[in-house]
Amino acid sequence: MGAVNTVRAIVVRDLSRAARQRSRLLGGLVRPFMWLLLVGTGYNAIAHVDGAVSYQAYVFPGMVVMASLFGAMLTAISTVYDREFGMLRLMLASPAGVPTILAGRALAATLVGAFQGAVVLLCLPFVTPVTLGQGIWAGAALLLSAATSSVLGLAVAAPLRSVENFAGVINVVLFPLLFLSGALYPTGGMPLPLRVLARLNPVSYAVDLMRHALGQPTEFGVALSLVVLVATIVLAFALTAVVFDPEQRFTFRHRPARS
Repeated sequence: MGAVNTVRAIVVRDLSRAARQRSRLLGGLVRPFMWLLLVGTGYNAIAHVDGAVSYQAYVFPGMVVMASLFGAMLTAISTVYDREFGMLRLMLASPAGVPTILAGRALAATLVGAFQGAVVLLCLPFVTPVTLGQGIWAGAALLLSAATSSVLGLAVAAPLRSVENFAGVINVVLFPLLFLSGALYPTGGMPLPLRVLARLNPVSYAVDLMRHALGQPTEFGVALSLVVLVATIVLAFALTAVVFDPEQRFTFRHRPARS
C-alpha cells in the first residue's frame, strides 16, 4: 500500500500542476487542430493518399497521436523542475524507491497525453464517419500511445539537470519522432535511410495502431505494433530507472579510493 499511496500522491501532484499550466495544455491542443484546419485543408486539394477519403482523414490518426505525444513527453518537465529545485531529493528519501516514483510520473504523463489526444479524437466525426467499435479501439490505442510517449519523455528528462536543457533537448527529440512516424505522410515513399529510421521509431507503430483502429490501411499490422510499443515501454522504463538515480547507485563510476 505504501507504493500505491506514493504513486497516487505523485499523480495527483503532477495532474494539479498540469491543470494550472493552462497555456501549455491549450498549446498542446491547438497544434493538431492547426495542422488539420490550415495545412490539411490546403493539402486536400493537392494530396491524395491511397485508401483515404481525404488528406484530413488520412492525417487524423497522426494528429491524435501527435496530441498525446507532445502532451505526455512535455509533462516530463516536472521531473526536471523537481530535480533543479531540490524536491526530487526529498521524494527519493521515501522508502518507495525509484521505480515507484517513475511509475507515478509515467502514469500522470500518460493521463495528460491521453486527455489531449481524447479531445482531438472526439472531433473525428467532423472529419470522417466512425463507428462505436472504432472509437473504443481508438481509445485503447490512444492509451498505449500516451504510455509509450510518457516513458520516452521520462527517458529524455532523466539525465537532465535544468529546465533550459530540457527545453532545448525535447524539441530535437519530438520533431524527428513526429516527422518520421508516418503521421503526416506515408513512410513507404521515403528514401531508404529515412524509411529505416521510421521503422526504428516507436511513434510509427503508435500511428499505425491508431490507423488500424480507425479502419485505415496500415504498414506494420496490429501484432507487430503492439509488440514494439510494449517493448518500448518496458525498455525505456528500465533505462530511465538506471539513468534517473541521482545517487548513481545503479551506474558504475570511478570513485577515488579512501585513504
